[in-house]
Amino acid sequence: MSHPSQEWKDKMRGYYQARLSSQRLKRCYEIAPPRVQQYLEAEIAYVLQKIRPGNRVLELGCGYGRVLQRLVAKAGFVFGIDNSCDSLILACEELSEVSNCFLAAMNAVQLGFQDESFDLTVCIQNGISAFHVEPGDLIRESLRVTKQGGTVLFSSYSDSFWNDRLEWFQRQADAGLVGEIDYEKTGHGVIVCKDGFTATTLRRPQFFSYTSGLGVRTKFVEVDKSSLFCEIARV
Repeated sequence: MSHPSQEWKDKMRGYYQARLSSQRLKRCYEIAPPRVQQYLEAEIAYVLQKIRPGNRVLELGCGYGRVLQRLVAKAGFVFGIDNSCDSLILACEELSEVSNCFLAAMNAVQLGFQDESFDLTVCIQNGISAFHVEPGDLIRESLRVTKQGGTVLFSSYSDSFWNDRLEWFQRQADAGLVGEIDYEKTGHGVIVCKDGFTATTLRRPQFFSYTSGLGVRTKFVEVDKSSLFCEIARV
């Protein structure tokens, strides 16, 4: 598959802003079938086991605060960033009773934090693909703001989860949240909608190609036969 153009990346980011943010994004999760709900819960459970008391945690692409609501109970301090102001407004409402969580509108590849600010940096639910930025840039920037000895977590979809993922997207299409799925172009980990929306994934060789040469330790873990986690340790 050829590398997507900058024009295409900009178009996909605009799509998320217009159609997959705030209440529309929340609705995507509300209509998820039971197996997808299990996958979402398994991702959060995996992240939670990586948090130590007092840790400073950064979530990239926090949306309306779905994951943050769980992380704040264990971390000392959690910072969520997103490029959708509408989603962040909803997150403020969802987290209004929480005192150890802060939110900001920010570009994930140009983070406004000093070097080594966080113990754990998290980008799950296929954010590394869904952000439509250069994955290598996203990984390097995530490592920059993570402390020496800290960890960066990325997740993508497991190949074995394909049918469940496709069912979830079909529900979103039926609800008018994304365009009609183009099944002639959909396959091999890529979902294509007739309105131009495309959802991709990263596999182990792609992750490794972006982390090799960075002086980090990379480990891959398949969770719940639904997620592929790329765990990057700063050593």
